[in-house]
Amino acid sequence: MQYDILIGIASTFGAGMLAQWVAWRFRLPAIVLLFLLGLIFGPGLGILHPSETMGWMFRPLVSLLVALVVFEGGMALDFRQLREAGEGVARLTMLALPINWVLGSLAARYVAHLEWGTSMLFGAIVVVTGPTVVLPLLRSAKLQPRVAAFLRWEAIVNDPLGAILAAVVLQLMMLHVDVHADVFFTHTLPDLLGAIAVSLSAGILPAYLIRYLFTRDLMPEILKTPMLISIALVIFSLCNLEMGGAGLMAVTIFGMALANLQIPGVTELRRMKESLVVLVVSVLFIMLTADLHRTVLARLSIPIFALTVVVLFVVRPMGIFLSTLGTSMPWKEKLFVGWIAPRGIVAAAVAGEAGISLKEAGYQSADLIMPAVFAVIAVTMILHGFSLRPIARLLKLTLSNDPAIAILGASPWSINFASCLRRAGVPVLLVDNRSSALMPATRRDIPVLRAELLSQHGQESFEERPADYLIATTGDGIYNGMVCGHLAPTMGRQRVYQISPGVARLDFYHGLSRDARGKVLGDPAWNYTLFDTLFEQGWRFVAVEATEESAPTFGTDENRLDILVVRRDGNILIRSAEDNDKAVPQPRDYMVSMVPPAAE
Repeated sequence: MQYDILIGIASTFGAGMLAQWVAWRFRLPAIVLLFLLGLIFGPGLGILHPSETMGWMFRPLVSLLVALVVFEGGMALDFRQLREAGEGVARLTMLALPINWVLGSLAARYVAHLEWGTSMLFGAIVVVTGPTVVLPLLRSAKLQPRVAAFLRWEAIVNDPLGAILAAVVLQLMMLHVDVHADVFFTHTLPDLLGAIAVSLSAGILPAYLIRYLFTRDLMPEILKTPMLISIALVIFSLCNLEMGGAGLMAVTIFGMALANLQIPGVTELRRMKESLVVLVVSVLFIMLTADLHRTVLARLSIPIFALTVVVLFVVRPMGIFLSTLGTSMPWKEKLFVGWIAPRGIVAAAVAGEAGISLKEAGYQSADLIMPAVFAVIAVTMILHGFSLRPIARLLKLTLSNDPAIAILGASPWSINFASCLRRAGVPVLLVDNRSSALMPATRRDIPVLRAELLSQHGQESFEERPADYLIATTGDGIYNGMVCGHLAPTMGRQRVYQISPGVARLDFYHGLSRDARGKVLGDPAWNYTLFDTLFEQGWRFVAVEATEESAPTFGTDENRLDILVVRRDGNILIRSAEDNDKAVPQPRDYMVSMVPPAAE
């Protein structure tokens, strides 16, 4: 038995990470691959049966892992983003939820012919979109900041609210009372208000305690991440004793409070937890899907599929339309948000527990809760996972899909470099904190960003205009390294470059650590002084189409400085002496180089 558990855990971790890598490499929605792996390992091949193998530990473990995901999502909710997104977010989190609940309940009653109580529970469960599904999709799609904020806030805020709503409905159904009976106002409503009050207190007070400890150096760095995770899990467990679903609300509030209290060092801790959450989400999706029994799949019927269609094409769009009436939200954004609403782990977990409780309470249609919710989860994950990016492009709600380069430091030669890249069809952004330095670039219609990238404002402004590569070109090699090291965790360490800080500083042991700087652009001798001097002598950047004769000379001609290659498909290869594989252009690619006046 212990070897079966060991093999099952190892297979789940390995398959989850493989699916994440394949999704990243081929730009596929990872949640769909994880979902399919769970179906194959569980109902398909019968290899994994987590609930049977782990016994009573399975459900509590899933609940704790979900709490970690929701906590990390709460830390991504900055109130500045809420103000930027406008009233649309408030409508999606306050008005859309009850509207979708009512419409979903009516659909379950009259389309799938479920009992009224079971219908109301189904409607409460499917209002939850969930950060475990939405956030991975947002990471892989270059949505405009406003639209991304809509989906992010709705998913993270509605997740605990939907869980609490389902818990309240389940309590009423277990009591076998009418929703208008006195017991609702004498028992259920006070319990609900009490749970909300406890969740607010349990989320906010520990956040202030964390700020006190962190800002007064009363917590060693090595304990900060374990401490935050432990506190989140304790908060979740204690609040769930008050009411089911209250724990999710409490950890969401705890994460939001940490994100908005401006605690130094929390950003770095959040990056560590993001990596942990990727692993947790991968394991959760495979485990929950694999735990589905074939009997559940056998209960899928035409009425349930009809209910799924109505939820997708009637309930959700109508709920978004009604909740956003009178707002300034454009019709394209309403249409997009009305379509994208994948359900995930929280909906599956709540449906599994609710179905068992209702069956024990004697409800005839209780067996249909899990199949109905599973059908919505499966269809929305597949359809929304594969359609999010194409529909966003069709509605022009994405940023540029071509790889973009951000150039840090506005100087005469870097402006010429940016202008050359634009002529070669490469999206470019010139960043500097001096208005006077950016004015010549503005006159040439080069997109600019006036910001300090080491500030919170600068980083947020930079995230709104995301670039795939960064090339730091200021005259301060240490500053270039600081910016590259600061942005490397989000952009990728192989995508941040800087001009050489000096040959001596690139020494592997005595020089600047590779973790504290970017990859050197070109050769180690290409420092700021070289570029500046050559530009004063008349050297300029040019983009030349490669031929069969000129392509092999890239990087070998001493009479020019070969910088990068722009592939025919838009991909970019930046030359660096630190690369094991050299950039080799193909015919019809563009070679971007700095050449003397005669060659130009």
